[in-house]
Amino acid sequence: MTYRLKFTKMQAYGNDYVYMDAIHQEIKEPGILAKKVSDRHFGIGSDGLVLICPSDVCDFKMRIFNPDGTEAEMCGNALRSTAKFVYFHQLTQKEQLTIETLGGIKHLQLEVKAGEVVNIRANIGKPEFRSEKIPVLTEGEDFIDQKLQVGDKIFRASSLSWGNPHTVLLTEDVASLDVEKYGELAEHLECFPNRTNVTFAQMMDDGHLSIREWERGTGETIGCGTGCCSAVVIGNRLGLCGRKVVCKQIGGELDVEWDEEDVVHMTGPSHIVYQGEYLYET
Repeated sequence: MTYRLKFTKMQAYGNDYVYMDAIHQEIKEPGILAKKVSDRHFGIGSDGLVLICPSDVCDFKMRIFNPDGTEAEMCGNALRSTAKFVYFHQLTQKEQLTIETLGGIKHLQLEVKAGEVVNIRANIGKPEFRSEKIPVLTEGEDFIDQKLQVGDKIFRASSLSWGNPHTVLLTEDVASLDVEKYGELAEHLECFPNRTNVTFAQMMDDGHLSIREWERGTGETIGCGTGCCSAVVIGNRLGLCGRKVVCKQIGGELDVEWDEEDVVHMTGPSHIVYQGEYLYET
């Protein structure tokens, strides 16, 4: 049977997700559908599929599926785009939203000008440092400030998790770094049994850092919201930056704040790339 599904492709500093309203249209076999729309060599290609669903406890429920069809817990960039999606499609006119995810309930504040959402502040919660949550093979309880051999270079490395693991590798010159070489090598190191996203970070000063992101199984992206947040958290924990930092990445700048209660907020825009209909056969 063929279904005609309406979708919106959205970008938030590095992540291109395909969004579908699962409240007003029936979505069958979302894992299989995610594989189809996430193929970068086919049709509308994306980093994954996001379904906007009804929720009994929040304004909406966000289900996010990886390119391999597995369901993920949460992505900061996807969360920000979710806020713009529901406002743009008039699923809500609220400017403060709660979103249910597998990673918990997230809070968003929309900045609206002339009826247009121009900025979204997302509360993405507290990161996990414990090694069983990352996961990473280490003798300690966490993986903070380790020396890590990656090919012919030694990086100062830390890892944490937002439901999807991130490893921060500190470097003195992120702009000239061969991200493909060291990202691919780092992703497959034995100490990361489930592979890892890699954030290469250069601390510029107390309030600024620059990153380049290697997404596991995909390659370098133009940016990553949780990668920026990971770099700020680790940078602050190591005494290299403050708790309020402007993160520069290829796709643009993102404001990140790690507050005194250790909750992380990211603030930045989201963009509608295009809309259309997708013929889905089951």
